[in-house]
Amino acid sequence: MTGSSTARELGRTGVKVPPLGVGVMVWGDMTRAPRMNPARNAYGPTSGLGDQREAYQVSLAAGVNLFDTAAMYGNGVSEQRLGELTEGDDHVLVATKFPAEFFSRADSLPETLDASLSRLRRQVIDLYQVHFPVRWMPIPRLMDLMADAVAAGKVRAVGVSNFSADQMRTAHAALAERGIPLASNQVQYSLLHRKPETDGVLAACRELGVTLIAYMPLASGALTGKYDAEHRPAGWRRYRAPFRGKTALAELDRVNAVLRRLAETHGRTPAQMALRWLVQQPGVLPIPGAKNGRQAAENAGTLTFELGDEEIRALSG
Repeated sequence: MTGSSTARELGRTGVKVPPLGVGVMVWGDMTRAPRMNPARNAYGPTSGLGDQREAYQVSLAAGVNLFDTAAMYGNGVSEQRLGELTEGDDHVLVATKFPAEFFSRADSLPETLDASLSRLRRQVIDLYQVHFPVRWMPIPRLMDLMADAVAAGKVRAVGVSNFSADQMRTAHAALAERGIPLASNQVQYSLLHRKPETDGVLAACRELGVTLIAYMPLASGALTGKYDAEHRPAGWRRYRAPFRGKTALAELDRVNAVLRRLAETHGRTPAQMALRWLVQQPGVLPIPGAKNGRQAAENAGTLTFELGDEEIRALSG
């Protein structure tokens, strides 16, 4: 394992991605988003165009060229901003998600894809993902429509998000009938959210050759070292784990103590330790958010060092 930013393959698609991406849920002018949209409220005040452009440029300069958004984020506002920033940059990789609305039907996928392409100012999306599974959108039908989009040259790779191991297997099998690999499953995964290790998702990803894209890799900022029981964050996240409940807060304190100790050893930050733990997990690609250039630089610094085996074990608990 090296500390470099050497590109890796996304699943078995042949698409090369960096070991780290950028989640851009809160990019864009969120004053145009519905007041109750999670992209507007989850992380407190959002940044402006200048800060977001700096985050984009700093990330690219560090070789972090994968940016993940969704049609739902701010009702398309995030896609619009990403399109504005990436227009003309052919070496940038863009990932987005279907649907645009929770109660959409599967057959709206082609129209939703075209709308995303328009907002993103692109002819092709590098990774198109189903945002979440719902009973009224059959997985085989969704994968068939995804395969049609690949055949039409509008999508390079197909992924899913928030899928269980069984749901992922269904998607994988349906795509295989069209000769297309399932690229990824984007799920919550961090030192404080280890569910993929116990619910079969991580094991299924490795068995099938699917990349696990880890969202919320810093546990809503809990692993940055800035928060504890006495100092809780702004936005909706303050009302959710790991910022509520004695058990969750005790685990937060335990993990952050190890992160701080290792951060001092390496001359790094706790957030970089937490991200590096994920980067060194086989087949895992974390996508931390970055509101500004400072956060983007801190995230990218994750790729310039490595953890030893004993340090990995200490963090894994």
